[in-house]
Amino acid sequence: MSGITRRDFIKTSLGAAAAGSALLQACRSPRGATSTWSKPLGANDDVRIGVAGIRGKGNAHIQDFRRIPGVRVVALCDPDRRILAQRVQQFAESKQQVAAYVDVRKMIDDAEVDAIVIASPNHWHALMSVWACQAGKDVYVEKPCSHNVWEGRKIVEAARKYGRIVQVGTQSRSDLALREGIKYCQDGNLGKILLVRGLCYKPRGSIGKVSGPQFVPSYIDYDLWTGPAPLKPLMRTNLHYDWHWVWDTGNGDIGNQGIHQMDVCRWAAGAAQLSPRVMSVGGRFGYDDDGETPNTQFVFHDYDEIPILFEVRGLPVRKDGPGMPHYKGIRIGNVIHCEGGYFAGGFAYDNDGKKIKSFEIEQGSGHQANFIEAVRSRRASDLNADILEGHLSSALCHTGNISHLLGREASPHEIHEQIKSEPEALETFERFKEHLAANEVDITKTKATLGPWLKMNPEKERFVGFGAAKANRLLTRDYRQPYVVPKRV
Repeated sequence: MSGITRRDFIKTSLGAAAAGSALLQACRSPRGATSTWSKPLGANDDVRIGVAGIRGKGNAHIQDFRRIPGVRVVALCDPDRRILAQRVQQFAESKQQVAAYVDVRKMIDDAEVDAIVIASPNHWHALMSVWACQAGKDVYVEKPCSHNVWEGRKIVEAARKYGRIVQVGTQSRSDLALREGIKYCQDGNLGKILLVRGLCYKPRGSIGKVSGPQFVPSYIDYDLWTGPAPLKPLMRTNLHYDWHWVWDTGNGDIGNQGIHQMDVCRWAAGAAQLSPRVMSVGGRFGYDDDGETPNTQFVFHDYDEIPILFEVRGLPVRKDGPGMPHYKGIRIGNVIHCEGGYFAGGFAYDNDGKKIKSFEIEQGSGHQANFIEAVRSRRASDLNADILEGHLSSALCHTGNISHLLGREASPHEIHEQIKSEPEALETFERFKEHLAANEVDITKTKATLGPWLKMNPEKERFVGFGAAKANRLLTRDYRQPYVVPKRV
């Protein structure tokens, strides 16, 4: 095992937090030759897990995997030495050993780790996943699996090339009752599916506005935290979590909470490729802060058979008012619109809004267990959320954001003219305007960003036609050495 021994680290953690922090220094040299270590697992072998990114969601994964029989969490990694010391201390208190790493490359090269769980910020997801596959590790990667479209496809290629099991953290795929509800609609019980809508109405307040670069504590390795992204001064109050609202590291709420609902949209629509046409309308309204991504947005994916319409709202139901708006009773979830009714929130309704059937939603309680089952069987087909599914759904979030990034401020009339051939988008825009007006935002003055209609070749995952050159440049990014997603995995 490379890095700090478990025994030495736990002894130090029990002695003093400061000394423990000092021991958490790890070598930051680039990984050497690619490891091909891969230990075949028997039915009675423990699956040994390493977790990268151990704050909120990562800590939840630690607890979830530790509860699965035959699974041991044996390694932790985070560039924040303080949170790393805290998590190791928690293991010590339960008299369990765990290796500790600041540099994820060291954890990936640890021969005592069978699988990597990735709960880092979005901009690290793809590179960690590719590195892990190359090192013979299986991967559970949080949503979205990628920060851009191109690198998502690279994870798929790496998983297939190295025969790895790669699960994406879109846990709705493990909800048995949701599966029943989607199948109920796909089987035609409510008539033909006309449109699938995703909703992310989640409160998002201002992250504040700073006047200059912010101090990064010495216990955080900021170079490692930044990884593949440009190394820039910290220009927001909170390094953690608020990275979601900055383009270099996050993807906005459509790629945060919203990816769960986007995945259900694509699943319900039966779409096995990216959409042939996409556009976005949105903006960051209601406050002036250091966030860059929209807090109010809708994206239209114009599939020929069943379109997908996705909505993001971060402002309350009205200015300073309590609670969030809803659509057909849904704030965070999906609505499957059919000829004879709709499915929403675990219920099927007729066109008059009368409940005609119920489905109990289970909230993805078995998603980690499903991953472990597939690790043991060595069959990617056993996964509920294989990397290909995660890539496609994540990419729908990214292409919607690309339209936004290429957009321009436009009047309500200009927006109406661009979407007038799509009645569902028009109806959504009317509610968009009403919602902002209730929050005292006049979009005739504070204009929304109207993204262009972008056409795509779904097989090649490349834009075509007008605006394609600019749009294709946003399918990937410039990576910072040595944190580069390889073109050939």
